[in-house]
Amino acid sequence: MKTQLLSAQCSTDLTQAAELLKAGEQVAVPTETVYGLAADASNPDAVAGIFTAKGRPANHPLIVHLGDVASITEWATPIPDEAYKLANAFWPGPMTLLLPRAEHVSPVVTGGLDTIGLRVPAQPVLLDLLATHQLAVAAPSANPYKKLSPTTAEQVMHGLGGKIAAVIDGGPCQHGLESTIVDLTKRPFRVLRAGPITVSELSAVLGETVDAPEQHDSVVPGNVGSHYQPNTRLQMVAADLSDLPAPHPEKRAALLHFGEAPTRDDLVCIAMPDDAARYGQALYHQLAQADQLGVDEIWLAQPPHGEAWLAVHDRLRRAVS
Repeated sequence: MKTQLLSAQCSTDLTQAAELLKAGEQVAVPTETVYGLAADASNPDAVAGIFTAKGRPANHPLIVHLGDVASITEWATPIPDEAYKLANAFWPGPMTLLLPRAEHVSPVVTGGLDTIGLRVPAQPVLLDLLATHQLAVAAPSANPYKKLSPTTAEQVMHGLGGKIAAVIDGGPCQHGLESTIVDLTKRPFRVLRAGPITVSELSAVLGETVDAPEQHDSVVPGNVGSHYQPNTRLQMVAADLSDLPAPHPEKRAALLHFGEAPTRDDLVCIAMPDDAARYGQALYHQLAQADQLGVDEIWLAQPPHGEAWLAVHDRLRRAVS
């Protein structure tokens, strides 16, 4: 299969992408979080093709992306009032609501579960595509299973080229990390995957405390022990670089660091932003860049802690070898 590279700036290309989706094909799309591998969520065979292309187990649920808030009634029931409070505050945006699935929704989409993840993305091209063509798409990250989530069309082509019908190039993603997943199926409400929307922001809108357990057994996208991994071995080092492995005459490493870089012939140094939002946007991209350097290992300086950094630490905990 030849994968077409389509432009988000070309209306003809976007119409072609919509036609491919309606024909049951898989198309990678830009979102404000990461690039997603989309298929018509109402077509179980098309959705099954996502799992085949990614090499993803079929019992892993997918997130359905909608063109507007009103569409959630077509996919979930019952819908608590709190869902609309959060939707009105954060949609379009990087928040996924976990709700009871409507009876007609295929278990292929939900990984056999009775719940469904829904969100309205904030990427303008994708949002227009969904609304204009009356589409809802199931779309996990557009990467081979357990590998780095792509934040550019080039990364999608590198990982899935030849396995899917097309990629829409919408430029780099705004956030660079996957959406926050909020479980509204039982109280207390819980964040099941940290993301750009924080627990404090969710709690403020709802007027009640939203939990964020460090460990849980809920099956949601991205919740596996090893995930978001570069092909090159990744390990964490101290933020002040005090515990860097000693130089090796036959090995090279890439170092993702803060502040001044050490001067060593065996290191390729990559400076990282020092605030959480820009760091999150850069993380997957810089890991992908380091992965292409032909080094033996990637070393990453420990990021700061705090609520704003929870999503970063969640991803790194799964990515470190």
